[in-house]
Amino acid sequence: MRRNPKRAMVASRGITVAFGSHGLKATTHARLRSNQLESARKVVVRSLGKTGKMWLRVFPDKPFTQKPPEVKLGKGKGDPVGYEVEIWPGRILFEVDGVAEAAAIEALAKAGKKLPLKTKVVARAHA
Repeated sequence: MRRNPKRAMVASRGITVAFGSHGLKATTHARLRSNQLESARKVVVRSLGKTGKMWLRVFPDKPFTQKPPEVKLGKGKGDPVGYEVEIWPGRILFEVDGVAEAAAIEALAKAGKKLPLKTKVVARAHA
């Protein structure tokens, strides 16, 4: 039986909270499109208010294509329609700072519900 290579891979960079006090960490693999990231970003910004600061740690820079509806096979590749980023388990997606711990956890949890992958809220590890 073949192993699924996507299941075995984990992120090797961007795995610690570097800028803020709390972060949103991916626990599963997914490809996030730019509109999905934008909807999650809006939720975080609205929840934080004017005092909080937010960092988006990923950027959708890989174009993806799609064929128009009702096109048969063998007619070539579809046109580019948007951008996406591939996320591996362990990657930090968002970071927040400047608000109370409860507010930060609530804002990141709301953002996680907007994304098509499982996430968890992590705190910065003070060394």
